[in-house]
This record gives sequence, structure tokens and C-alpha cells, in this order.
Amino acid sequence: MGFLLIGLFLVLLLIGVPIAFVIGIIAFVGIFAIPYIPEVTVPVRMLNGLDSFVLLAVPLFILAANLMNHGQISQKLIDFSLKIVGHIRGGLAHANILVSMIFAGVSGASQADTAGVGKILIPSMKRQGYDTPTAVGVTAASSTIGVIIPPSIPMIIFAGLTNVSVGALFLAGIVPGVLVGLGMMLLIYIFAVKRGYPKANRTSVNEFTKSFLETLPAIFTPVILIGGIISGIFTATEAAAFASVYTFLISMFFYKTLKLKDMPKVLTDTLMLSSLSLFALAAASALGELLSYYQVAIWAQEFFTNNISSKIVFLLIIILFFLFIGTFMDAIPAMILFVPVVLPVAQLFDISPVLLGIIIIMTLAIGLITPPYGLCLLLAAKIGNISIERSFKAVTPFILVILIVLGLVAFVPEVAFFIPKFFFPDLVI
Repeated sequence: MGFLLIGLFLVLLLIGVPIAFVIGIIAFVGIFAIPYIPEVTVPVRMLNGLDSFVLLAVPLFILAANLMNHGQISQKLIDFSLKIVGHIRGGLAHANILVSMIFAGVSGASQADTAGVGKILIPSMKRQGYDTPTAVGVTAASSTIGVIIPPSIPMIIFAGLTNVSVGALFLAGIVPGVLVGLGMMLLIYIFAVKRGYPKANRTSVNEFTKSFLETLPAIFTPVILIGGIISGIFTATEAAAFASVYTFLISMFFYKTLKLKDMPKVLTDTLMLSSLSLFALAAASALGELLSYYQVAIWAQEFFTNNISSKIVFLLIIILFFLFIGTFMDAIPAMILFVPVVLPVAQLFDISPVLLGIIIIMTLAIGLITPPYGLCLLLAAKIGNISIERSFKAVTPFILVILIVLGLVAFVPEVAFFIPKFFFPDLVI
């Protein structure tokens, strides 16, 4: 039965069935084949999988991101980023990366970053002489920072699965996310010098100050969110609700770029995007019931216990495994299915759940820009109107940057734990 289910899984993927439906079908067929488990187990498990206060943060952070895009806050962040890095060779590409880092601190949603920033910057980069693959590659790759720099929706899901501190995960993602962004900027600078990409004039102090004050309400949002969570003022879900309300208020009354007539479109986009993630999560919960019946977690633990004795080898296997899984599955269902399997084994090797979470989330972030799933890559390629093959070729150097930072975090964990140690002195690496 196991081989039949794997075969069915591959066939459904090959014929183009969406991954969320593939997971649900496999769960239903597998449980249906077990005579003493009622079929109603599948919908019950799907409902139970969504019955979580923490999961309310998913649609709320997506709502905050959509409010930023519809309220044209993304454009203001782009303008401010250009004031900071526009004078560097390849300034518009640098601004693309910097605005993704700022956007990540508000929404935690990479797809919303790709859609919002890409619609503005990809055409702008093409007009300034950047080749289309580079414009698409920079936009897609920098969007992955959205799930590394807090707040991050995958981090919230991981915390719910493992009962680790959301605040510790958030703080552990800051340095890796910044390093990824700086690494991408270094790569862009090399490309810009080699290919002669343009740069803007240096901004005057008065212009910079004016732009900073104008964007301060948006830039200050991450400080409020992360500070509130760490200090215990509100939970991650309450922070997501606050982000939505705060973004709505500044868009409507401070910037006055959002109108009430825009809200139906904002809410529709939010429902469509969040329903994809939440349905996949629900289906993964049902499949998790099937995996528990076949005792996959016990098999995995026995395999690693009997065959792997090195912590380094185990981490390399985890990275390679989630790199593979991320090519055809979203981060949320991937974590729902496999984190409960690998977490007990990681604890056998004395690996902190927080460190494991950062490694898995960074690895799955690469899946956002690798075919065939690669949702951020698909969105950017569609905006740039080029093929997936050309887009993937352009994004490959940026994947290497993420992998280098990932290796640094995995094997020199003090890099990621530098900030968390200030707030959580007893945190085990």
C-alpha cells in the first residue's frame, strides 16, 4: 500500500494536480484502504488541523501585506530604499532587495512581496536597462527573505508544531535574513559593475529626511510587532491582527492612498491567497494521521539512530531532504508532515528546536524559487513575461547565496543565536 500511495502521489503531481489536492487525495485513499479506520477521519482531521488560535495569524499577516500593496505603501518603501542605495552601481536592484527586507518585517508573506514589489520594480528595472531575467531573478530571490526576517508565517506554524517560543524564532531569523540580503546585494554589485547597470544621483540630506519621515510609520511596524511579542504585550496572532489594523489605518488616514471601495478587492485577494495555504495545511493534517498509522516517525528515528552518528551528517541530510521537498510542496504542509518526524531525531543529536526551525525554514524558502512549485519564481516570471527556464537560470546565483548563509547558520549556530541570547539567556543552541 505504501508503494501504491507513493506511485499515486507521483502520477497526480505529473498530471498537474495542485499539491494541496494531491495531499488530500493520498490521505483519503490511504485511510479508505484501512478497513477499521472510518473515512470520516479525513475531514475530521482536516478540521482539527485548522482548529488553532495560532493559525489565525496566517490570513491576518496576508491581509496586512495586501493592505500595504493596495495602499501603495510598497511604492513609498521602494522610494525610501532608493534614497538609501540608489547611488550605488545597480541601485534599483539593491533597492529591490532592501525593500523586500523591510516588507518582510511587516507581512511575513513572500508571495505578497513578489506580487506587490514585482509589479512596480520589474518594469522599472527593464526601463532602466536591466535585462528581464535579472529583474525577475532579483525580485523572486529577494522575496524569500520574507519568510526569514520576522514576522514570518512559517515560523509561527513551526512554533505551533513544536511548542517553542515564537519570539525566540523571530529573533533567530533576524541575522540570517540580513546576511542573505547583504549577500544578494554584494552579488548584484558584482553583476552591476560587470554589466554596466545604472546608478542614481546621491540623495541630499533634506530629501532623505523627508522620505524617512514619510515612511517612518511603515518602517516602525516591525519594531512594534517583534517588540510586542518578545515583551509579552501580545501573542503572534494578536500581532498579526495589530499589523492588519495598523496598516489599514496608516493607509487610509496617514497616506490616504487606500479607499473603502478598495476593500472588497483587498479581502478577496486575502481570502484567495490564505485559503491556498490553509487548505494545504488541513490536507497535510489528514495525511499526518496516515503517516502516524504507518509509524513513519518511529521508522525515521530508528533509521537515524542505527545509521547516522554524526550531528553534521544529520543536518546535511535534513537540508538536502527539505531542499527536495520544497521543490514541489509549500513550506506549511511540508512542515506539518515532516517536522513531527524529524524533531525527535534532532533532539537525540542535541539540536535545539529553534535552530532546527531556522534551518528548515531557510531551506524551504529556496523552494519558493525552484521549479516546479516555486511560487515566487512563477509570479515574477509572469510579471516579467519570460519563461520559467530563463527565470530559474537568473535566480540560481542567489540560491547559492542563501545556501552559503544556511550553511553558516547550521554549522556556526552562534550566528543566528547572537540576538536571541540577549533576550533568552537560557536558550539552548
